[in-house]
Amino acid sequence: MEWLEASTENCPVQRTLDVVGEKWTLLILRDAANGVRRFDDFHRHIGLSEAVLSDRLRKLVAAGVLRTVPYREPGSRARNEYRLTRKGWDLWPVLVALGQWGETYTLGPGESPPLDIRHTGCQAPVRVVVQCSAEHTALAPDEVTARPGPGARPGPGARPRS
Repeated sequence: MEWLEASTENCPVQRTLDVVGEKWTLLILRDAANGVRRFDDFHRHIGLSEAVLSDRLRKLVAAGVLRTVPYREPGSRARNEYRLTRKGWDLWPVLVALGQWGETYTLGPGESPPLDIRHTGCQAPVRVVVQCSAEHTALAPDEVTARPGPGARPGPGARPRS
């Protein structure tokens, strides 16, 4: 079966985008990974409307990407902080990869990124690379083979087999 013949209804990329494939959602996750926890701080830092922020936070909590932790400032009502779950932290390499791509292709001459991510142990800049399970690192697209996997099913474009 060729890729164009495979159904994409169970595609993990498509399903991931159903959860996090919206600009504001990724910016919320970026901020959460950098220590932002409170609604007002997300609202102020990202600059989206309260209604959109509430909707995105609710969806991320429902998907298990964020969890709520109650807190109460003296003299105020109880509120929730939003913290990344293990599932949320597993998106961190995606955020770093997006930032790495953006540093290469979207910053203008003389511009620098607002976040400098370095390895704590040696202070070298961090970068995302693709590697195989045998730990061959920094693989390029022409060094890998992609083919339909065990979950591939014939899709609407599949040709009948003779």
